[in-house]
Amino acid sequence: MAQPDKSLKFGWLPLRSGPATRGAAGIAAAALLAFAFSGSALAARTLFAGGNWAAIDFGDGCEARTKALWARPGTLPIAGFAFDSTGSRQGQFYVRLNRAARPGASVMVKIGSKPFLLAGRGEWAWSASAGQQRAMLEAARYGEAMRVDSRDLRGRRIVDRYTLAGAATAIDSAAAACAGKRR
Repeated sequence: MAQPDKSLKFGWLPLRSGPATRGAAGIAAAALLAFAFSGSALAARTLFAGGNWAAIDFGDGCEARTKALWARPGTLPIAGFAFDSTGSRQGQFYVRLNRAARPGASVMVKIGSKPFLLAGRGEWAWSASAGQQRAMLEAARYGEAMRVDSRDLRGRRIVDRYTLAGAATAIDSAAAACAGKRR
């Protein structure tokens, strides 16, 4: 007896699932997640996808990434932790805001209950030091939510919200993949 089709949702990506597609739905969703997040999608390899996070290997670097829970049409606010095989980036936090921050405006991220002041320019902001990176990684492992705040060019508030479900595993996967490339 044929089973009816069911609608699935993977993050922001709706999928249709029937008896023929149920096995491949997770693989297809993970692959599409990697393509949506990468500028050079053909070189990317998904290491992990779970919760709202994915770990992606770009060849010369690895990242644990997530997308904001809500985004204005035409924007792609993302946040993540970057690692590379040379060791210069070992968990550098970065965020792309849903619109450019005003020059001189503070960009604050609150991970769980811990606030961090980021360095930034335009739509992008990042952790300012190795000590801050370590503290942010630790907060992301045990927190439940993350919020980024700033002001745009007109002085309006920018608020991007993220969940940390899946963050710890994505961070560990990205860190391990890049650590394995060091010689």
